Amino acid sequence: MTCGNNVNIILYAVPFFFLLIFIELFLERSKGTHYYRINDSINSLTAGVLSRMIGIVKQLFPLTIYVVAYEQLALFQIVPSWWMWLVAFVFYDFCYYWNHRFGHEMNILWAAHVVHHSSEEYNLTTALRQSSSSFFSWIFYLPMAILGFDPIVLITVGSLNLIYQFWVHTQHIPKLGWYEWVFVTPSNHRVHHAQNQIYIDRNYGGVFIIWDRIFSSYQEELDSEKPIYGIRKALKSWDPLWANVHVYSQLFKDCWHAKRWQDKLLIWFKRTGWRPTDVEKNYPLGRVDLTKFKKFDIPLSLTNKLYSLLQYSLVAFVGLLLMMNVALFTLAEQVLVVLFVIYGSVSAGLILENNPLAIYLEWLKYSLIILTLMIYPLPEWIEWTFVISILISGTLLLVKKKDIINTTGPMTKVNQ
Repeated sequence: MTCGNNVNIILYAVPFFFLLIFIELFLERSKGTHYYRINDSINSLTAGVLSRMIGIVKQLFPLTIYVVAYEQLALFQIVPSWWMWLVAFVFYDFCYYWNHRFGHEMNILWAAHVVHHSSEEYNLTTALRQSSSSFFSWIFYLPMAILGFDPIVLITVGSLNLIYQFWVHTQHIPKLGWYEWVFVTPSNHRVHHAQNQIYIDRNYGGVFIIWDRIFSSYQEELDSEKPIYGIRKALKSWDPLWANVHVYSQLFKDCWHAKRWQDKLLIWFKRTGWRPTDVEKNYPLGRVDLTKFKKFDIPLSLTNKLYSLLQYSLVAFVGLLLMMNVALFTLAEQVLVVLFVIYGSVSAGLILENNPLAIYLEWLKYSLIILTLMIYPLPEWIEWTFVISILISGTLLLVKKKDIINTTGPMTKVNQ
């Protein structure tokens, strides 16, 4: 079994995602708000592309555990009907609540989920900042298999659940009255993304907020407490790959430094933030003072911004081609394209950080594209897309190299 249906549903939704982002950008300009920064938004978008690419890799390994549970343990044979889809949609969200809640309350699960919360802005691009390392979420949906929900049903309602969650990542929509009591809204999801003490680890629902009200994890957005977005241990990087692995890195370090073998095991499954006593003592982590919070930022020239947008578009274009035509690619070609997208995403992150290494990675990237065009016959419109992109990008690199990578420009922060 593959996840093709899931990919198709998400693909159909992508144009609407970007349409809503453009509408929000229009509101940003007309209202004079400052909810977008080019570096943060590109970081979110590249993280989203990476997530989709890793999703394709995951498809190489069929959803066997859920399928086996469904085929061997299902208690009922559910006949497809409208009420079956409704029950499946609601039940999926119930399972999602516990998946999401444990994703915040257990170290190893937080390591996978943290990328979605690492943005210090809150806008519709934040919704696309998805994890590439969620390898254990399937556990929380096994009850659906045991009750007899077909794997295709699981994939479909899961996709619809994810699509619903997109629109709530905005600051332009206020509280929505009675709707706040039943459904997840922009207001109660802003709470979820905030790192304020009163807001932290609250409002886990995907579509329905009633689970939070039932299980005492609900918190209303307060007029007196403006949300501060991001995570306590700030990412301080525009590298989407590092965004996915930085908590794993810290856990591995703590595991290595722990003296007791019990602690080396427990650290992965303890509540988020737990560290062995000896590790806490010998390798302390700084405490966060939110009264002095400043967003991570690196100054970018206009040329750098334009170049970064172009590179994201190129990487996203390659990723989209793979997602739309995955059946036409051999296994080796799929892996190579995924690796190229990962490479391009990391390089784009280094550009946003004004890292001099990015120049060399970019030239290597163009060399790889040219080599591919020479070896593989591609449709003419795709070849011309690559050629035009290389000409524009190469010109910017040659003419405005100092503007794109400003090695003398210091890293700065902007006030909240």
